[in-house]
Amino acid sequence: MSDESRARSSLQNLLTDRLGVLGLRSAQLLLVIVLAAVAVFALVQLKLVVIPLLIALILAAALSPVITFLRKRGVSAILATWITLIVGIVVFGGLVTLIVFAVRDQWGELVTSASDGIDQLHDFVQGGPFAIDQAQLDGLRDTVVDFLTSSQFGTGALAGVSVAGELITGIVLAVVILFFFLKDGDRIWAFFLRPFHGHVLERGQRIGHTAVKTLGGYVRGTATVAAVDAIAIGVGIAIIGVPLALPLAVIVFLSAFIPLIGATVAGILAALVALVANGPVAALIVVIIVIAVNQLEGNFLQPVVMAQSLKLHPLVILLALTAGTILGGIVGAVLSVPIAAVGWAIVKTWNPPAVTPRDPEIEQTAV
Repeated sequence: MSDESRARSSLQNLLTDRLGVLGLRSAQLLLVIVLAAVAVFALVQLKLVVIPLLIALILAAALSPVITFLRKRGVSAILATWITLIVGIVVFGGLVTLIVFAVRDQWGELVTSASDGIDQLHDFVQGGPFAIDQAQLDGLRDTVVDFLTSSQFGTGALAGVSVAGELITGIVLAVVILFFFLKDGDRIWAFFLRPFHGHVLERGQRIGHTAVKTLGGYVRGTATVAAVDAIAIGVGIAIIGVPLALPLAVIVFLSAFIPLIGATVAGILAALVALVANGPVAALIVVIIVIAVNQLEGNFLQPVVMAQSLKLHPLVILLALTAGTILGGIVGAVLSVPIAAVGWAIVKTWNPPAVTPRDPEIEQTAV
């Protein structure tokens, strides 16, 4: 055997033994991580385009049943798109306007009540049975303030669109993209699938159908759950005489679009207002109401309304929320969970469903 053959054989053995295979797999994994990090960095830098695109995609998926209904009734694609878009803008804009006019006069009082409630908790913790001094409380507050004002948190999407011009640009861009998604969404996806054939084309069609179904179901289901939560908690705190029931109900509705964390934050805020206005007993009752509504939502309402739209473990949701908040602020927190749900749904439908072979004897017996 020549020296070249021995060197080639030695190199092959080095790459194919256990350590070599492990090294190659590690290098491939590192390459995937680097490429993913580069892609995420690029998306964050283009957030003014990416966020309106994602919002338009989610809204188009939620409105797709309306488009399908109109198209089946003989309405042309362009007319169905305009009807859906205009009605959606009018309804959404009307709801936002009603909420703003109903809440704006009470918003200052809500902020004051929440601040007073925090002060009462501060006094209780400082002078109560807990061994926490003022220095520790100040340190905790400074840590939270430093995080909220840090450059890492400030790079979120909310900070990026805080300028009025960028916000208006994002809204207009989202509306324009939504129009084309409603009108030509199926054609756009078919255009991207044009280079593929056979089982790859079928896989792409499954992915498109799954993404639209998951996103649409998530938005419609979350809106339904949020409305039920807001009505139940709003009526409950109004019955026990807690003021500012309407703005608190609005906050409950909006916070429901951030799973796990949103309901907790809304419940804490309602309890703080009840603590200031009605005392600790009312605050405890508010906490009980919030817990009862959340249990009803988690054990009954979500499984019925959400169906297969969101089958994610709470730990996965928490990780998605954390990553979305770091990368995109509040907007990222809202968008992260449906994106994670779509990703998991695509993984489950990557391969075609297994076909159970028929048993001729069973079929003959059935006949």
